[in-house]
Amino acid sequence: MKSETNTKSSYSNLIYTALILAVVVLALTFPQPFIEIGGFQLKNLIVPLLQIIMLGMGTTMAVKDFEAVVKQPKAVIIGLICQFTIMPGVGYLLAASFGFPPEIAAGVILIGCSPSGLASNVMSYIAKANVALSITITSVATIMAPLMTPLLMKLLAGEFIAVSFWAMMLDIMKIVILPVVVGLILNRIFHKSAVVLNRVMPLISMAGIVLIVGIITAAGRESLLTVGWTLALCVLLHNLTGFLLGYTGARLMRLDEQSSRTVAIEVGLQNGGLASGLALQMGKVATVGLAPALFGPIMNMTGSLLATYWSQRPPKEVVEPAPAPAAKV
Repeated sequence: MKSETNTKSSYSNLIYTALILAVVVLALTFPQPFIEIGGFQLKNLIVPLLQIIMLGMGTTMAVKDFEAVVKQPKAVIIGLICQFTIMPGVGYLLAASFGFPPEIAAGVILIGCSPSGLASNVMSYIAKANVALSITITSVATIMAPLMTPLLMKLLAGEFIAVSFWAMMLDIMKIVILPVVVGLILNRIFHKSAVVLNRVMPLISMAGIVLIVGIITAAGRESLLTVGWTLALCVLLHNLTGFLLGYTGARLMRLDEQSSRTVAIEVGLQNGGLASGLALQMGKVATVGLAPALFGPIMNMTGSLLATYWSQRPPKEVVEPAPAPAAKV
């Protein structure tokens, strides 16, 4: 049964990635329907869609999602340190090395400064990693994002573009924290109804992210046609380096195999949706938003392959099994 669940989750992620790639091709070929319909600018949908996705995340969260902070504080701390040092640092080095225009370079750094992606929980389950630890790191990193993301952007991307710490902090509060808190409250008050939401929200989330990627691709079409393949290579290197250094760092700190896999996945999979929303709020969705838009399909493809590889090689050290999380993006 568990093997069947792994296979279904893996196929689901591959189908989701294929949908995103198809939308990218459509948006590059026929950009207008993704830019404006009947005078309405579709980029105005990005923030509301992200808020709905974050609301869905909140409805799946509970106090128990933070249990690993108490049970495995060392693993949580190591995971968070890796999360907010490896990807921002690698993003800065890549942005500087590739010689992109300033706003494109800032987008590479932005995806690195974002918290871990929601897909990490499902990938951790497929990879036979520590799912409870994954959920905890994702949740805590998301809560830390209003402080850490603008701080890191100010430090690392300030030489490329102007970054307002307070404006970005407020944007993250509006896009992420407020909807998540509302979702938590709804889960607490309407727990039985929240179970139904947990089944519907993954589909809404997938559709929302696919649409967001299409909108950003169309908006940044000219820049993508100029630096597209180079930027895709940069994003791929960013993603793979996150997996490698996350796993290596965890092992060097003597975490067990399951926890090390978890840290690798948490570091390598970023919240591209949040980064896209921040790029929009900065008024630079067609430039700063490009790296986050490309990171999504790439991380889902590489993450699925890595998780499937690990699923066929169960770790020797096994912690308490956790139930499969609801599919998320």
